[in-house]
Amino acid sequence: MRTLTAALTELVVVLAMALTLSLVIKTLLVQAFFIPSPSMEETLLVGDRVVVSKLTPGPFDLHRGDVVVFKDPGAWLPPVEDPQDGGLRRVLRTTLTFVGLLPQDSGEHLIKRVIGLPGDTVTCCDAEGRITVNGTPVTEDYLYAGDVPSTLDFSVTVPAGSLWVMGDHRSVSKDSRFNQTQFVPVENVVGKAFVVVWPLGHAGGVGGPGEAFSRVTDAR
Repeated sequence: MRTLTAALTELVVVLAMALTLSLVIKTLLVQAFFIPSPSMEETLLVGDRVVVSKLTPGPFDLHRGDVVVFKDPGAWLPPVEDPQDGGLRRVLRTTLTFVGLLPQDSGEHLIKRVIGLPGDTVTCCDAEGRITVNGTPVTEDYLYAGDVPSTLDFSVTVPAGSLWVMGDHRSVSKDSRFNQTQFVPVENVVGKAFVVVWPLGHAGGVGGPGEAFSRVTDAR
């Protein structure tokens, strides 16, 4: 009896430590997210599970071209109904998501690519149909095949503490172009996506911007 009690006690302690460690990691370092829409194709596909680093922004700065997960700044997303789980299943799903063992749902988060940093002037389009940042044209090799940089004309200066973000699949992405009076606050950014962990056939690092923004200078 003592052996069984000791074994159960050890199991409980190990599970508690594992959950605590997972919660600490989720809170401070990384978090998993599920990709629910095609707005970032082909970089990210529907159903991909990505891991984001919560050290960016923070110890590490955001850069143009980073793919970031951020909390909806206000009505960018339509209302999402909660899954109709039973009581125990719902509690288990909520707990595992809270401690980081299941991906965060898509109900209040979006994932897009940073195009403009605070102070940047982002314009579309130049004579060759390219987006410009601070007057420098950007060649976006990561765009979904067949898409143009934008079918909407715009010229905006990103306010302090905010970002201008766009999806890689421009023809289906409801991004900053459709919310020009509501920029994404930097404080809403959960982190920078850096790896796809599932499905295995699409696992690997999240594609960066390449040389797209290499000639862009900071706003003055």
